[in-house]
Amino acid sequence: KQKMMNLSGFLLPALWGLALGGSPSVQIGGLFPRGADQEYSAFRVGMVQFGTAEFRLTPHIDNLEVANSFAITNCFCSQFSRGVYAIFGFYDKKSVNTITSFCETLHVSFITPSFPADGLNQFVLQMRPDIKGPLISLVEYYKWEKFAYLYDSDRGLSTLQAVLDTAAERKWQVTAINVGNLKDERKDEAYRSLFQDLENKKERRVILDCEQDKVKDIMEQVITIGRHVKGYHYIIANFGFLDGDLSKIQYGGANVSGFQIVDFDDPLVSKFDQRWEALEEKEYPGADSKIRYTSALTYDAVQVMTEAFRFLHKQRIDISRRGNNGDCLANPAVPWAQGVEIERALKQVRVDGLTGNIQFDQYGKRVNYSVNIMELKNSGPVKIGYWNEVDKMVVTKSDLFPNDTMGMENKTVIVTTILEAPYVMLKKNSELFTDNDRYEGYCVDLAAEIAKHCGFKYQLKIVGDGKYGARDAETKIWNGMVGELVYGKADIAVAPLTITLVREEVIDFSKPFMSLGISIMIKKPQKSKPGVFSFLDPLAYEIWMCIVFAYIGVSVVLFLVSRFSPYEWHTEEFEDGQLGASESTNEFGIFNSLWFSLGAFMQQGCDISPRLVCESVLAGGLASSRASWCRSRNL
Repeated sequence: KQKMMNLSGFLLPALWGLALGGSPSVQIGGLFPRGADQEYSAFRVGMVQFGTAEFRLTPHIDNLEVANSFAITNCFCSQFSRGVYAIFGFYDKKSVNTITSFCETLHVSFITPSFPADGLNQFVLQMRPDIKGPLISLVEYYKWEKFAYLYDSDRGLSTLQAVLDTAAERKWQVTAINVGNLKDERKDEAYRSLFQDLENKKERRVILDCEQDKVKDIMEQVITIGRHVKGYHYIIANFGFLDGDLSKIQYGGANVSGFQIVDFDDPLVSKFDQRWEALEEKEYPGADSKIRYTSALTYDAVQVMTEAFRFLHKQRIDISRRGNNGDCLANPAVPWAQGVEIERALKQVRVDGLTGNIQFDQYGKRVNYSVNIMELKNSGPVKIGYWNEVDKMVVTKSDLFPNDTMGMENKTVIVTTILEAPYVMLKKNSELFTDNDRYEGYCVDLAAEIAKHCGFKYQLKIVGDGKYGARDAETKIWNGMVGELVYGKADIAVAPLTITLVREEVIDFSKPFMSLGISIMIKKPQKSKPGVFSFLDPLAYEIWMCIVFAYIGVSVVLFLVSRFSPYEWHTEEFEDGQLGASESTNEFGIFNSLWFSLGAFMQQGCDISPRLVCESVLAGGLASSRASWCRSRNL
C-alpha cells in the first residue's frame, strides 16, 4: 500500500502537468499516517478539483507512522529539501512538538486536520476547530453536575483542562479517566472493567473524548455489558457523530449526543457527496463509504492551499525557492524568506468548504465556524441544534430526550420470544404457513393485540439459544431473550419471562400479564412446654459429656489423694469408755468424694471439706466450670 501511495505521488504531477499545459509548479508536501486511505483519497480528489491553469499543484507524499518522531524528522527534512511551499499532514501528541519546532525554525507552513495543538504556533494552520466551546455548552444545556470524562491522551489535554477548569467554577464532579494508554490485547477487558467500576459509582453520564475508531471499540463493550439501555447518557466529543455505526445502540434506550461538522443537508456537501459516490473504490480507497470529518477537513485543506497560492499569484508575489532547498538540520538553521508571505496568505483565506465557513485568526486557528448538535433517536441521528461562537448553543428542535417512538409505523418491530407451551407453540401444520402465522399461543395473541393497538408491524423471532436470559458471571455477557434486547437484536420480548432484580438493571418490564402466586410462607411459631431434659439445651451434648467426665475425674482424684495423704486420716475413739485398739478412718471415700464434687459443681455446701490445698484447687476448678456454664446459659 505504501508503494502504491508513493507511486501515486509521482504519477499525479505528470498527469496534472499535461492537463494544465505545463503551468508553473507549486510543490506541496503530504505526510499521511498508515491506514488513512480515505483521507488520502480526499486529498487526491481535492488536488484534481481545485487545480487551476494558473499554477500546478505537485504533491510529494510520504506514508509514515506519525507517532515516530524520528520518521517525522526524516520525512519533514526530505520534503523541505525538495522545495515544498507548504506541507499538509497529521500528527499526534508524540510528534506535534517536533513538527511545530521545524515549522517555526524553517518558516514552513504546516496545514493539518489533527487536533488543535496547545500554544501559539505561527506556521501551523489548524483545519479542525476547537471542540471546547461546543462541548461545555452541551454539558451546561443538559445540566450535568456529575459525569465521567474518558479521554485519549494522544489527542492532547487542552479539552480536558478546559472541562476541569469549568468544573471547578461550576462545582461539577468530574471523574477523568485516560483510555489512551490501554494495551490493545487487553483493551476489551479493560473497557468492561472500567464501565463496571463506573456503574458501581453510579456514573451513568459519560463523555467520550476520543477519535471514532476508539469510540467504536468502547461502544461495542458498552453494548456487551448492557450499559446502552435507558438511564445512560453518552456524549461523543468529536466532530464525526455520523461517521460511526450507531445502529447497534440505536434501539437500546441510552441517550447519545455528539457533534457533526459536515452537514450532509448542505447543497455544497450534497453535490460533493454525489461525486464522491461515483468514484471507483479500487482507485480511491474509502470512497465506498460516506466521507468522514477528517477526510472532509483534508479536502478543505487542499482548497485553502489553492486559494492562498491563487492570491499570491494574482498579487505577483515571488515565492520561488531557487537556492532555498537546503538542509533542515543545518546549524544555524536557514529559514525560508518567503515562508512568512505564504503563512499570511493562508491565514487570509476565507471560503466555504465541506466543514462550513473556513476562516482563521492570526494564530492559525479556526474562527467563525458552526457545528451541528446531534442526538440519536429511534428513528436515527437527528440534528437538534447548532453551536457557533456568537450565539453559542441554539436548539432548533424541542422534542429532545427521552428517546422518542416516532416512526414506529414505518418500522418492523422484532419481537423475541421462546417456545414454551401454552404461551408460544408451533402449529401442527406450521410448515404450511409463514412468518407469524406459524405460531399460536397466549403470547402470540398478546403480541398481535399490542401491535394492533399501537399500530406497528412486527415479526416474531424465536430466541436462538432457547434461554430466557442470564448474565455470565465472568464475561458479564447476557444470553437468551434478555441478551437479544440488550444487544439490539430485538426490540421487545413477549414471553413468560420472570421479573428479577438483575434483569431490571438492563431492561424495562411492563406490568406482568400473569401472576403465579408464588410467595414465601412462614408458619407462625407456637409456644411449647419445656421437656424434661430442656436444661441441656444451653450447651452441646459434647460439652455435657466433658462436664460429666470432669466430675468423675475430680471425684476419683480426690479419693486417691485422700487415700495417700496422712492429713485425711484420723483416729476414731470408742464411746462408753470401752477399751480397745483405736481405728483410723478417712471421710473421703468414693461416695463422699462424689458427693463433695457434686456439691462443688452445684456451688452448694457440704458437711465435709478437704484439708489439702490441692484438693481445694480441684474443687474450685470444678466450681469455676459450673460458673462458666451458668454464664453461657444466661447469654
